[in-house]
Amino acid sequence: MGLSWQQGPLSAGAIGHFLTPEPLPERLLFAERLRRRMRVKFNGAWIADSENVILLHEPGRYPVAYFPREDIDEQSLIPSSKVTHHKDLGDTAWYAVHAGERTTERAAWEFAALPGYAADLQGRIAFAWRAMDAFYEEDERILGHAADPYHRIDIRNTSRTLEVRLGDTLIARSEHPLVLFESGFAPRWYVPRADIDQTQLHPVDGQTFCPYKGLCNYYDIGDARHAAWSYTNAYQEVDRISDLVSFEADKVEVSLDGTRLHLEPGQSVVPHGVDRGLDIDEVKAH
Repeated sequence: MGLSWQQGPLSAGAIGHFLTPEPLPERLLFAERLRRRMRVKFNGAWIADSENVILLHEPGRYPVAYFPREDIDEQSLIPSSKVTHHKDLGDTAWYAVHAGERTTERAAWEFAALPGYAADLQGRIAFAWRAMDAFYEEDERILGHAADPYHRIDIRNTSRTLEVRLGDTLIARSEHPLVLFESGFAPRWYVPRADIDQTQLHPVDGQTFCPYKGLCNYYDIGDARHAAWSYTNAYQEVDRISDLVSFEADKVEVSLDGTRLHLEPGQSVVPHGVDRGLDIDEVKAH
């Protein structure tokens, strides 16, 4: 999502291209100041607190926050003998993170032999997101990954007619669906439940989590598994889609003004796990 994830301009599956006389390298990394105060909590203690975070956008990855060493509690970092190699940024030294009675191995890292062009990351440490208790901007918990300033969601009304069928069965017909435009994704169409034959929706166990929209529930339709989904309690920022239903165009027939929609290449979503210690009530209240 955003700059380097899904089909963003720095991702491997970008849908656009840069208008340059010479081809760009296959991989472009982008680093910038976050310009937000960011904090890290581990075992109930604040181990990092900085207004000088660098955000690294790397193709195919969520953005990662790098903290200057002087803004980290040095006692929380225990050097490890583990060294790995990053294809663009060289040797990577790993640390265990310690606070109180708790220690987690390979929970932080630092680039130990950066090339000159990547000097912005010199002397900076990144923390493994799910190994920490939580990340915060000011006093608000940030979920999923460091906030991507290039990620955007717009929701629009439309008077176009959306129909959903499975074989000869009409599942839904709406003349006022909502369309959600999200960075790096094709448009997603959401239908009010009043326009759906809800006897055709069969809830399935399990939820996924989106850092921008909340917890997602899924439905089977006939033999089509996970053919529809709904954010029944979407975050306030995207509340307009709360409890509406969207349908997978590769699993059921979805038509817009009579033209069948198809799943676009590169649109398969890798489910995002829920952060450590994050319960359902906290996600709903976010």
